[in-house]
Amino acid sequence: MATGHRPTGARDVWLPIPPDEIDGLPEGFRYLHWDAGPEYPADPAECVFYTVPYMKGTEVCLRPLPLMGRLRAVQTLTAGIEHMLPGLPSMPSGTELCNARGLHDASTAELALTLTLAALRGIPGYVRAQDAEEWGAGFTPALADKSVLIVGYGSIGSAIEDRLTPFECARVSRIARTARETVRGPVHPLSALSALLPDADVVILATPLTDETRGLVGRDFLARMKDGALLVNVARGAIVDTAALLPELASGRLRAALDVTDPEPLPAGHPLWHAPGVLITPHIGGPSSAFLPRAKRLLRDQLTLFAAGKPLRNVVATADRNACG
Repeated sequence: MATGHRPTGARDVWLPIPPDEIDGLPEGFRYLHWDAGPEYPADPAECVFYTVPYMKGTEVCLRPLPLMGRLRAVQTLTAGIEHMLPGLPSMPSGTELCNARGLHDASTAELALTLTLAALRGIPGYVRAQDAEEWGAGFTPALADKSVLIVGYGSIGSAIEDRLTPFECARVSRIARTARETVRGPVHPLSALSALLPDADVVILATPLTDETRGLVGRDFLARMKDGALLVNVARGAIVDTAALLPELASGRLRAALDVTDPEPLPAGHPLWHAPGVLITPHIGGPSSAFLPRAKRLLRDQLTLFAAGKPLRNVVATADRNACG
């Protein structure tokens, strides 16, 4: 945000976390707590900085935007911002939409490793055996010596590799929208997927949901995965074509560990619930004890920049320009 364009009258900041629980907030604003309740904490027209309630649903998060005529910044507490993009036309020109890049790295990367290890070592089956009081020993794959492909090598993808390092993988390959070099090795472009998929024992999805990645994991993608490979999705459900995945699971050729699904929430009676070789968690990559302290730091840091008229971090779209970066 350019220096000198802060409103001088309205100074309301809406926060989904009680303001008195966040240390170090800059002075000069009226901090108001709103976490998607039916009543607004004040006139939305006076809000200049709106922090989107966390995991409260698109409709309720977009609801106050048409009333926020002096809005200058919208801060999500999620890395993905696809749920807020429909609200851009409702925002005053120049309002910046910021995501929470970095906020969920630790928690989501932990879950990616949890799902990978649990699926490989057959933990769901052992839990069911425990419920039935059955002692059924078996031989299961290890993560050691496996080839892992991370699709989506942003901050979460990098954090996943941090946690893979001690597990003695044979190799870790990386895919992102654009190619680049890192200290760990090359990051390949999406166009390299077809060449890298057949070698991967584990494919971990950590890519944002965009027009380019929606339905990325379809029939062709899945067909190129090696027999017995594991698909792990901690990104967004719509990246995977569920209709294409189901027959691969039913045949036993592939396995999957999914924190996100399409549709989501997964309705009762959906065939994915009982597909063979699938482990499902209900979109819990972000919600953990790691969330709150990191969310508070993010808001304090962003509001400190906002108060000083300095550029905000993680700007991904601007109202009227609608250019994602």
